[in-house]
Amino acid sequence: MTNTTSEIMPNTFQYNPSASEKAGKMVMGHRGASSIAPENTLAAFQLAEDNNVPWIEVDADMLGDGTVVICHDASLDRCSDHNGLLRDKTVTDLDDIDAGAWFGLDFVGERIPTLVELILFTNETGMNLNLEIKSGTDKAATDRLIDGIIRDINHHWQGGQQLLISSFNHLLLAEIKRRAPEISLACLFGSPLPDDWLTSMQYVGAEFVHPKDKGLSELQVNAMTAAGYSVNVWTVNSLARANQLYNWGVTGICSDIPQQFPPCYRN
Repeated sequence: MTNTTSEIMPNTFQYNPSASEKAGKMVMGHRGASSIAPENTLAAFQLAEDNNVPWIEVDADMLGDGTVVICHDASLDRCSDHNGLLRDKTVTDLDDIDAGAWFGLDFVGERIPTLVELILFTNETGMNLNLEIKSGTDKAATDRLIDGIIRDINHHWQGGQQLLISSFNHLLLAEIKRRAPEISLACLFGSPLPDDWLTSMQYVGAEFVHPKDKGLSELQVNAMTAAGYSVNVWTVNSLARANQLYNWGVTGICSDIPQQFPPCYRN
C-alpha cells in the first residue's frame, strides 16, 4: 500500500484504560445512541455523551473527492433522503442530504458528519472513539481511505480521549499498524468465530478482539482473555446477555441501547 506524507506523532495515541475499563466493564454506543437518534450522526453521538456513555462505535467511509465521512452503508438509500453511492458524492453534496428526517421530526436536517467533524466533537467532549473502517472496492480505494483517515487524525486529534480502529479487513489493519503503530487496533470477527482468530490477531498486532455476540461461548472468551486480549462484543441489546458476557470476562459491550445500561458501565 502507498505511504502517506503525514506521520502520526509518537506516543500520541497510546492506550490508557478509562475508569470503567479498569473495573473490567464498559459499554460502547453502536453508531452512537442509535436506538434514540439516527445512527452515525452527531445527534446520536451527543445523546450518547448526554447519557454518560464512555465510548461510541462509528463507521468510516470515503466520498468521491477523498472526504472521509461517518456512514455505515456504501449507499445513501437506507439512512437518508437520497439514493446513490457515497463514492459518487462530494463534500458539497452533504449540505443537501438529510440523514435524520427518516428517523423522526426531531432530527430533520441532521447531516452525514465528516471524520473531521467527529474528531472535533470527541476533542470537545472527551468521548472515546472506536472507528470501524470499511474496505474500499479495491486496493487503490482502500489506500485512499487509509490515507484520509491518518491525515484527519494527524491534523485534528488532540489526544485527550481514547482512539481505537477496528475492521473486518485484517490486511487493512496490518497496514495501519505498520504506518501508525501508536494507534490501538481491534480485529472484528463474525459468527461463527474462525478457528484461526488468534493468528489474525498476532499478524495484525491488535490489542483488542471484537467478536460477534451470536454463538459466542464462555470457552472462547476465556481463550481470548488468556491470550492477553481485551474483548469487546458486538452487538448486544439484552442487558441479561450483557451481564453474562461481563461475568465471563468481557471488557466491553457494543450496544444500540447504551443509555439503558446501569451507570456503573457508563463512566
